[in-house]
Parts: sequence; C-alpha cells; structure tokens
Amino acid sequence: MIVAVYDTKPYDRRHLATSEHADIDWRFHEFRLSADTVSTAEGCAAVCAFVNDEIDAPCLERLSDLGVKLVAMRSAGFNNVDLDAAKSQGITVCRVPAYSPNAVAEHAIGLLLTLNRKIHRAYNRVREQNFSLNGLVGFDLAGRTVGVVGTGKIGRIAAQICRGFGMNVLAYDPHEDAVWAKERGVEYVRLPELLGKSDIITLHVPLLLETYHLVKAKTIAQMKRGVTIVNTSRGKLIDTGALIEGLKSGQIGGVALDVYEEEEGVFFEDHSGEVLQDDELARLLSFPNVLITSHQAFLTEEALNEIARVTSENIRRFAKGEALLEGTKVG
Repeated sequence: MIVAVYDTKPYDRRHLATSEHADIDWRFHEFRLSADTVSTAEGCAAVCAFVNDEIDAPCLERLSDLGVKLVAMRSAGFNNVDLDAAKSQGITVCRVPAYSPNAVAEHAIGLLLTLNRKIHRAYNRVREQNFSLNGLVGFDLAGRTVGVVGTGKIGRIAAQICRGFGMNVLAYDPHEDAVWAKERGVEYVRLPELLGKSDIITLHVPLLLETYHLVKAKTIAQMKRGVTIVNTSRGKLIDTGALIEGLKSGQIGGVALDVYEEEEGVFFEDHSGEVLQDDELARLLSFPNVLITSHQAFLTEEALNEIARVTSENIRRFAKGEALLEGTKVG
C-alpha cells in the first residue's frame, strides 16, 4: 500500500520507516498537505498528515478524485480536518488519540519549573560567564495551588506530578472522576473557583467550540493577580491579545507555552534568518516572563514509537478491510 506522508521531519521518517509493517510504501514529503499540494498524493491509497496540514473540503474532494480513501493523522488533534467533507467524499479519518500522555504532562511541568526558576535565563548567563543571580528569584512549588483544567490522561498525570511536589491541586472537568480525585488528593471545583484560587493554571483540554479562547479577558480578570499559565494543549484555547494585555498589566505573572494560536507556518520550521511576521508572537517573545517551545511536548522516543505503531497498524487494517484500532476513528 502506497501512503503519502506530509509535513515530515527526520524523526517522522525514521520511526515510520522502521515500523513493523514493511508492506507499506511510505512516500515522504517535507511540505504540507493542502489543496495546492494534493496532486502529490496521486497513486496513493492513503495519506498521513499532521496538525498544520490544511485538509479542508477542496483538499478532500481532490483526494477523493485521486482515489485516496484514508486520512491517517499522526496526532491526537484533528481540528484541521473537515470531517463533514471527508464523510461526504467517503474518506475515513483516523488519529493517534493517546501516544504518550506522560510526554506531554512532563513537558508541561518542565516548562513550569524552567519558567519559575528562570533556568533558561540562567543557562544563557552562565554560557557568557555571567554568574550573577540578580533577577532569578522564583518560588517554591510546594504549598502552592495549581489548577488543572481538564483531567483526561494528560491532565491526570500532570495533577499527580504536582501532588508529588507537595502542591494543592484543584481540578475542573465537565466529567469528574470522584474516585480518582479522592485517591490522588485532588479537589474538583467549578471553573470560576479554580481561576480565583490557583497560583498556577495548566491547560489540558481539547479544542472544542466551548473551549475556544477559554483564557480571554473575562477569565483572566477572574484569576489571582500574578498567576502563571501553562498551555501544552491547543493554541486557540488562549486569546493571544488578551494574554498580552494581562502580561502588560501584571495580572499574569508568567506564561509557558508549547502551542500558539497562529502557529501554522511558524512552528516546526527554521525562521532564524528571517524577520518574524507575526506581531503578537514577536511581542510575546519580548517578555522576560514568557517561555515558548515549538510544539515539542510530544517529542519523546516513546511517543514517536507509539505514533508510528498506531498509524501503520491502522493503515494495514484499512488496506485489509479490518476494523481500525479502538478509539482511533473520528467523524
């Protein structure tokens, strides 16, 4: 089975090419899948895409014309896929729902530790033989209150790590698990209470209509002054303009992001020799209390192995007319 793989990096090629299904003929492309590039899927039975590919109605219509019957997302998110259009074209869409919740949760806490203790700034100073400690004061996590928004697999692991630091953990989720919370010493509360009591807020929810701009001017105003916000989930959970205003006023004391509202065309690429055209991202990067990584929370050997395993197994099953792995089909 021939599969066109888009927006690939060396680590994608290495893990997919060495997956256990040698009967898959991978055709790797560095560029993204879109209506403009879809012709490169000619002769392929399936395409494998990532979070910034533009799999809209025109793209899906052309894929159908080319005989493509499967879009395999090598990610948990699929909000860049027009599911209604895929259904109308008879195209199946699948994803990797839980490649490594530990990877993302650990990265979130790593960002928090780095931002709080100014480790990134200290690293740069020492490399320049500047051993001054001025401006590097942080705070103990022990005894602080963290609000975990979303207690799926990633949110639960993040909450448990925070409990290990001796933190008080508040949680919000429309679907509460009282048994888990009691076992882990976590307290479920309503979202306004979480916002008002948390020293740190970490986001672990999917991007849905009701979670779009969950962090905005109204909710920022409900937070404790000087709050730290961590987001390793989806960029559009945060209204960037409101975030900037919160940082300027001091209402927000620090921000650690692995995702960004308009990361398409910026994240995953090297723009070091160019002028950054995104004014809001450039503004965020100018704040000393903002830490940004380029959507790398998933990037561990374990996660990449699981992405390759689930993706290749679903492609194999689809080719043989078998049911896809449980929980991976969407739409």
